[in-house]
Amino acid sequence: MARKVILLSDKKFSRVTVAVFLVMAAITAGFNYWIDPLWHYGHANAYNSVQKVTNEREQKIAMLHYGRHDYDTLLIGSSRSTYIHPSAFEDWDVFNFSVANMSIREVHSIMLYSQSQLPGLKRYLMGADFFKSSEKEAGAPRSLANYEKKIAQPFYRTKNLLSLDSLDISIQNFLNSATDTIDEERMYNRKGEAFAKKLTKQEVDESTSLKIERFEEEFYGSNYTYYKDYPMILEKIKEAAQPGELTVYTTPISTALFASLVSTGLYEDYERWIRDLVSVYGGVWNFMYPNTITNDITNYQDGHHFYPEIGTLIAKRIQHPDTAEVPADFGVFVTADNVDEHLQHVHELMWEAMIGTDGGMKEAE
Repeated sequence: MARKVILLSDKKFSRVTVAVFLVMAAITAGFNYWIDPLWHYGHANAYNSVQKVTNEREQKIAMLHYGRHDYDTLLIGSSRSTYIHPSAFEDWDVFNFSVANMSIREVHSIMLYSQSQLPGLKRYLMGADFFKSSEKEAGAPRSLANYEKKIAQPFYRTKNLLSLDSLDISIQNFLNSATDTIDEERMYNRKGEAFAKKLTKQEVDESTSLKIERFEEEFYGSNYTYYKDYPMILEKIKEAAQPGELTVYTTPISTALFASLVSTGLYEDYERWIRDLVSVYGGVWNFMYPNTITNDITNYQDGHHFYPEIGTLIAKRIQHPDTAEVPADFGVFVTADNVDEHLQHVHELMWEAMIGTDGGMKEAE
């Protein structure tokens, strides 16, 4: 009789265990679905309005794969370009596929994948970063292939709904959303728009100093050699965009960081880069030189990443070149006809800034 009681207790324990497991799994899946930390479902509410970055490539592929398919414009760039909000383009429906540490070699695969998901694409916007034109940064092959395979796996979304790692991110997103708190370098809303924690002037000065030190140690000076096949990659991107429109712009680093580029002997490489962009594309919007925006270090988190309001100015200049809403000296469309004059002007501006005659470098120091 005692043995029978024990067996019944064991069965009851098993049923309770299974029931508890199922309840916990349901709670985990339900909460993960509600917050949607990996951007698989697209719904919005007051408690998922602030989203952490887990892996921008995977998250943005998921947005395209599972979300809307009627965008007419694709924006591609590095982490700098993540801060250009799609809503800043008044007349275009933009999907921003900018991701951290994007290589120029990645652009082609991003374009091809996006074309497979967005049949109505009419135009492309590409942000070009000077430091990404080096052998080290542009030479290594990069593509989205592994991420494409990952999201195509069976039960991909289901597994992530049941993931405790996803749950941890969901909880953090819930807390940030409930308090409307941006406390990281980059966080997103449900529209795919990136925001950054606002820093004090002292914090910006400190972060800029650290960023300049890092660039001089990793990307500038003897660490930089212009990649000889860079123009060939640009041509490949141009071919992939056809028959759509392709607009290319340079990302505006702070004058302080640009001065570091010059002081480490890379100004001629900068000119070569601009000339190659003009040669391949016929024209490029150049924002990367001393001007009203780049001279003000408070427009940046670290002298390297600008705040979203600067991204809005870039969007306005590109879409409406003659707009009075953008400082007149921010953004020049450079073509074969004016490239020599423009680069001569940049050279003059840079040396003025470096000796402090316009106050730009004094403010940045």
